[in-house]
Amino acid sequence: MEVYFDNSATTKISSGAVAKMNEVMDKHFGNPSSLHKIGLDAEHILSEARGIILNALGIVRGVRGELIFTSGGTESNNIAIFGSVFAKARQNNEIILTTDSEHASVSAPLEYLEKKGFKIIRVPTKQGELDLDFIRANAKGAILATFMHVNNETGALYNLSEAFKIVKEVSPNCVTHADCVQSFMKVKFTKKSLGADLISVSAHKINGAKGVGALYIAPEIIKQKKVVPIFLGGGQEESFRSGTENVYGIAAFGEATKEHFAKIDAEIEKMSSVREFLVENLKNTEGVSLNLPENNAPHILNMSVVGIRSEITLHDLSSKGVYVSSGSACSSNGPKKAHNPLTAFGLDTKMADSAIRVSLCPDNTVEEAQYFIECLKETINKRAKRA
Repeated sequence: MEVYFDNSATTKISSGAVAKMNEVMDKHFGNPSSLHKIGLDAEHILSEARGIILNALGIVRGVRGELIFTSGGTESNNIAIFGSVFAKARQNNEIILTTDSEHASVSAPLEYLEKKGFKIIRVPTKQGELDLDFIRANAKGAILATFMHVNNETGALYNLSEAFKIVKEVSPNCVTHADCVQSFMKVKFTKKSLGADLISVSAHKINGAKGVGALYIAPEIIKQKKVVPIFLGGGQEESFRSGTENVYGIAAFGEATKEHFAKIDAEIEKMSSVREFLVENLKNTEGVSLNLPENNAPHILNMSVVGIRSEITLHDLSSKGVYVSSGSACSSNGPKKAHNPLTAFGLDTKMADSAIRVSLCPDNTVEEAQYFIECLKETINKRAKRA
C-alpha cells in the first residue's frame, strides 16, 4: 500500500483540472492581452476562472482588479506585503504586525523589511492561539497586519476575524492581509467573515496545477491605492502583476476550485473523520506526543515521535510507502528559520526536531490511516530496540 499524507506540501492535480488544462492548451492558446478573437477567447478563460474563485470567497460580482492571478502563494504574499508597504511615503520605524509562526513566504520578506528599519511586531501563537490581547496592545500605528489563517505545520486555525477586527479598531488605516494558502477549500470562510483586505490562495494545494495562485484585493484598497505593483511590465492583471498570464494553469485552478466548492461540507467531514481516527488511535501510543492546537483545521495533524529525529522517521515511513513531512516543503532546503512555528507553538527543541506532519486530502481513508499507524509503531519499536 502507498499512502500519501503530504497534501499540505502539494496535492495531485485532479482529473477535471487536467481535462480543463488540456482543453485550453488545445483550443485557447492565445495571449489574453491580444485584441483579436483568439486572444479574447483566452481572456474569457481568465474571466471565468476569476469568477469561480471570487464566488468561492463569497463575492458574486467582482470589480476590476479585485482578484489578480500570480505564480503562487509566495508571489501573492510578496505582492501583498511589499505592495502595501511601498504604497505610501516611508516614515521611520513603521509598524508591521505578524505572528511568530508564519510561512517563509511571509517571514522572509518581513525579515528583509526589518533590516531596512521597519518595526516588525510578532504576535505569540502558543498552543496555536493568536494572543488577541497582545494585538490590541501593539496594533497602534500599524500600517500592515499579515497573519496566516491555518498554520501549515501545526494545523492551528487562527481567529483572524477577531484579530483583524481589533487591528481596525486600533488602527483604522492598517491594511490587513490573510495568507489562506492552507485554508482555502479546507476551511469554510468568506472575505466578509474573515475581514481581510487582502487574501492569498494557491492552486496546487487544492488539486490544481503548480505555479498558479491568486491575490484578492478589496475594492476600497484599490480605490485608495493602498497597494501598488512591486515590479513593472506590460500591465497585465490591472498592472498589479505584469507578465503574460498562465492561462492553462489558471483554467485548471478555476476547475479545481469549482470541484471543491461544490462539495466542501462533505470533504471537510471526510478529512475531519480521518484526522479524528488518527488522534484517537495515537493519543495513548507510547513514543508519540500529539501536538494539538486549541482550534485546528480538518486536514493537518502534527506529532512528535519522541527520541527519533524527524528525518529518520520520514525515511523509515517512506521505505514502507508512507509519505509525510517534517516542516514546510518550501523551506526544507533553505536556511534554518529564525522563527520556528513548532517552538512558537510551545515545543522544546528536541520535540520540535522529532516532529512530523500528516496532511490529508478528501480522498484519504481510515484504512490508509490505519496502515500509517502500523508503520509508525514499527519504526518506534525498531528504534527502541537499537537504543
